[in-house]
Amino acid sequence: MNLDWTRIAAELDARGWALTGPVLTPETCARIAGLYPEDAPFRSRVVMARHGFGRGEYKYFAYPLPEIVQRLRTGLYPPLAAIANAWMARLDEDRRFPGALADMLERCHAAGQARPTPLLLTYGPGDYNCLHQDLYGEHVFPLQAAFLLDQPGRDFEGGEFVIVEQRPRQQSAAQVVPLAQGEGVIFAVRERPAEGSRGVHRRILRHGVSEVRSGTRRTLGVIFHDAT
Repeated sequence: MNLDWTRIAAELDARGWALTGPVLTPETCARIAGLYPEDAPFRSRVVMARHGFGRGEYKYFAYPLPEIVQRLRTGLYPPLAAIANAWMARLDEDRRFPGALADMLERCHAAGQARPTPLLLTYGPGDYNCLHQDLYGEHVFPLQAAFLLDQPGRDFEGGEFVIVEQRPRQQSAAQVVPLAQGEGVIFAVRERPAEGSRGVHRRILRHGVSEVRSGTRRTLGVIFHDAT
């Protein structure tokens, strides 16, 4: 995938998230969002209010994934695996991630994590997503991506993507990510390495979506480990 991976890696190292720049055309965004009313592409539907997750709903895709979702997942993974492995080395962890998505998924499936995790989320007025982490099992790939399918200010108001980072011996810091239609944000699933006065330490991150004030907001989530 033709992205500026040097910049993305530097921004991930500095703050735990990075924007991809434009990736999906408006037509592709509409095509992906248009899948939501269908049943066949999905394995399950989650109404967030029933579980205390917020308001709104999402559906997990079934295998085989739609072609565009599969291409995004397969194309993003290799450079992200290199970044993830550098993070593991900085954190002095033995864990390493294979260079190809197929090998990562084989590792997940061997441990009983065989359900696909890419998902399509939809929010209407008053909907929001509580701060959370997408873990799903023993094997967690430390980076994930979300692509905004609607245009802020035209299709919806509010609904900002929010990342909150827990910092040692300090109050947590919130960051609002300025996503445009067709753009993705790559971010840490659970934690990232950070430099401090005593060397490298872990910073814990959670992500969510603020309340949508009007309109409809749809997002494609691309997670690289599967679920139990």
